[in-house]
Amino acid sequence: MTQAFYQNFTLGILGGGQLGRMLIQASADFNLDIAILDPDENAPCKGLSKRFEQGQLTDFDTVYQFGKTCDLLTIEIENVNTQALRKLQNEGVKVFPQPEVIELIQDKRVQKQFFKDHGIPTSDFILTDTKEDVMNQASFLPAVNKLGKEGYDGRGVQIMRTEKDLEKAFEKPSLIEKLVDFQTEISVIVARSESGEIKTFPAVELSYHPEHNLVEFLFAPAKLSEESEHRAQQIAKEVVEKLDMVGLLAVEMFVEKDGSILVNEVAPRPHNSGHQTIEANFTSQYEQHLRAILDLPLGETEALCPSVMVNVLGEDNFTGLAQYEGLNKVLALPGVSLHLYGKKYTKPFRKMGHVTVLGKDLETSKQIARQVKNTLKVIA
Repeated sequence: MTQAFYQNFTLGILGGGQLGRMLIQASADFNLDIAILDPDENAPCKGLSKRFEQGQLTDFDTVYQFGKTCDLLTIEIENVNTQALRKLQNEGVKVFPQPEVIELIQDKRVQKQFFKDHGIPTSDFILTDTKEDVMNQASFLPAVNKLGKEGYDGRGVQIMRTEKDLEKAFEKPSLIEKLVDFQTEISVIVARSESGEIKTFPAVELSYHPEHNLVEFLFAPAKLSEESEHRAQQIAKEVVEKLDMVGLLAVEMFVEKDGSILVNEVAPRPHNSGHQTIEANFTSQYEQHLRAILDLPLGETEALCPSVMVNVLGEDNFTGLAQYEGLNKVLALPGVSLHLYGKKYTKPFRKMGHVTVLGKDLETSKQIARQVKNTLKVIA
């Protein structure tokens, strides 16, 4: 069987951030020409892609004209014009994940209703259209108020424990979810090819920044019973099958104290919870995404060793040209792999890179990861 994409094949990526950057790095081994569309003239992908176009991802004409020059389109961010993608798909351009899947996941309200309608375990919720709607649900507290659209990296999320917190409610269409009393937050990344082959990566545990709702650390493997691990894998497979999606899907879940598992949210692309796979697994999430959308056999997902990923965030009170303190000390630590995202400017808590720590045991790697967190600082 010959593969046309080895010659004169252009993969277009909507979004030129760090996920696109790492996708480009994986695509080099497949001899793919990459075209990037991103609104930022200094996007991390600019210097790595064969073709870079600056333009709005939400503009119909911009996305449509860009897509017409590609053989296959994918995304590294959900906030894209799906109507343009639908038109391109109807004209014969392959788009993975499919526009209808992206559209569904763009709105957390629609996403949550999809879970309920398809029997996917998730927390109780109420759809709301206005701030007043939320404020009328005092009896539903404690809860989490989420914007339907435009929320990401902790933005668009409010925790509401008391009636006083209801004042923080969003004015735009949103939803309120029952606050889950969970013991662990995990993620399972699952891939599905156009031919229908499905493979999951082992579950990882997520540890969040206490104030900014961003992942600080990722621990692989997650501390789960064999039964819970199996259940998490099955749920991830069920979600990607019911979406009928082609590509890579990150399924974030809560493990409750009684061991039951609830789906929180999903992301139809490479994800922060899969960065460690570059060094720690037989196949990285980025290579797996390429395999899935190109309809190649999916790669082995087993972990080679325990690992910890730590996000490198911009320091508080620093905005401007990025400078890195403590880099030499961090690179001298055992098992450390550094990934800087090529972002020219830093600002408080902006994702500027990540470090993966590999080791024979998770506890030692955790200690080294904490050293990394305390040593490597992004300032201006």
